[in-house]
Amino acid sequence: MLGEGCRIRALWILNTFDTVVFSRRFPVVEKRWRKGCEGAADGGAVWCSVPTDSEVADAFVERKAREGSARGFGLRSVESIPESDSWVDDPITRHIISLHIEREEEKHLLWPLVLHMKGQYYILVLPLVEPKDLITYETLYKVPDCGSAVGTDANISSLLLSLPSITGAFLVACAIGDVITGDIVEPEVLNASQSGGLLDSLTGSIGISGISARAKPVASVGVSNASNNAVTGSVSSDAPKIGSRSLDKEALQTFISGSMPFGTPLDLNYSNISAAKTHGFSSSDIPPAEVKQPAWKPYLYRGKQRMLFTISETMDAAMYDRYEIPDSISVTGQVNCRAELEGLPDVSFPMTGMSNASVEFSSLHPCVQVPEHGVDGQAAMFQPPVGNFVLMRYRASCSLGPPVTGFYQLSMVSENEGAFLFKLRLMEGYKAPLTMEFCSVTMPFPRRRVLSFSGNPSVGTVTSTEHSVEWKIIPSGRGITGKSIEANFSGTIRFATLREIQRLPSSVSITGSVIDEDSDGENENTNNVVSFKIMGASVSGMHIDPKSVSIYPAVKAPIELSAQVTSGDYILWNTLGKCPSVAVAKDGR
Repeated sequence: MLGEGCRIRALWILNTFDTVVFSRRFPVVEKRWRKGCEGAADGGAVWCSVPTDSEVADAFVERKAREGSARGFGLRSVESIPESDSWVDDPITRHIISLHIEREEEKHLLWPLVLHMKGQYYILVLPLVEPKDLITYETLYKVPDCGSAVGTDANISSLLLSLPSITGAFLVACAIGDVITGDIVEPEVLNASQSGGLLDSLTGSIGISGISARAKPVASVGVSNASNNAVTGSVSSDAPKIGSRSLDKEALQTFISGSMPFGTPLDLNYSNISAAKTHGFSSSDIPPAEVKQPAWKPYLYRGKQRMLFTISETMDAAMYDRYEIPDSISVTGQVNCRAELEGLPDVSFPMTGMSNASVEFSSLHPCVQVPEHGVDGQAAMFQPPVGNFVLMRYRASCSLGPPVTGFYQLSMVSENEGAFLFKLRLMEGYKAPLTMEFCSVTMPFPRRRVLSFSGNPSVGTVTSTEHSVEWKIIPSGRGITGKSIEANFSGTIRFATLREIQRLPSSVSITGSVIDEDSDGENENTNNVVSFKIMGASVSGMHIDPKSVSIYPAVKAPIELSAQVTSGDYILWNTLGKCPSVAVAKDGR
């Protein structure tokens, strides 16, 4: 667990100008590092104190020049040199990097540094590792073969797998990224009696009204064991965003002081930290002395009791409609929970839903306890945190088949005109209570300007922009339940020629940096993006029976379950154009 296996020596935040705008060092952890180097064989050879902000900035700029970018390519190329991250020849070095610190004509290696990009900032987190781990990495990025061959004892993967501090450092970096960009959003939990409505959250201190009006903080008796500490919070995309808000150093200092005192991450849930700061603690309603209050529940809930579960799934698909290329469908999901329960109760529920859903992979919240021999047919027990949290994440197969099937074709009949055809079928095999609330198909043309289109769909409406055409098959508010429908759309679309584009006013923005004169019109739009939302149940078969959920000590608390499925990367590929695919080996070969 993080309390035992992760400690942070220091962290830095740099802006796009490679300037350190915030840093934090933890002397207690640094003292442990120094002591470890003094007591280890060859520890003095790797000893390097935490560098200054200017040293980190200079080393980061030098690494960007050496690796080609902030992350680098992660794979060895002709430009790679020994003692560089790309020399290790592993994509993980795009996220776990090293810096060369120059001091008095000596070069010191700073590793492992977790690099996380969020908004307009680079976040660097330096966890504590053993000196022998750093020595091992120094060897890896010097040897000719890097030790990355399959079956070898020394390789970067086996080294990182033995370092639990790496996982903790990633969670710290992601949590800090969410704080500095304002992306503090709790997992969505739907109220079954109010379809589609978001429940309030604990983030009242950042402008969201919530449970703070009803829940009163209660003092904790004793400090929980380190092994019981957990990290909660959401992980966001690494894609940089433009126009992020300015850095709030005071809020960041408060979060770091409360979430990782003395460099040891305890609770990375911003809502918990904010609530504790806003309300403080009182001495009323002290729990029994023999009950230890977990770190993920800094105060107790007071008010009307109930439990809410929401199964939220995302479906990704690549639909080719080709004999030689099979369609690809995957489902990722999570079970979000909100337990408005007084005191410190234990909640248990059977894990039969996982076997029914053919779950391929799952991970549970640190508060969940499961039998050592597995979860199949067994019950999981947990002491729920305050507010919304992700109880479980999983990946599964789709038991119902794709909700949108059919094909799409686009053929260029001239330089600036194309003919297209859609033949789709929605919700085939889907029965009540499954409801498709909306569905649309977007035809993107990033390197073309749409001048006009013609054609009438069999159902829905069509709108266009300069670089896309959107077909709203099922508008919001007109969902379908318990039936399937056919949707056909054929027509033509006319684009601006290259000469017409060059005559466009300078104020017109063309999406895409290059307009290729020799581009093949058929490849201008090789895929379409399908967007939809389905309510009522999961498509994987994941289910939690509210009647099977038990609470101890027993209380009268209604238990509600809701489910929703949204589209992720759901792609309809042009059957007449080029498309990427992965070759799958046949059985027995």
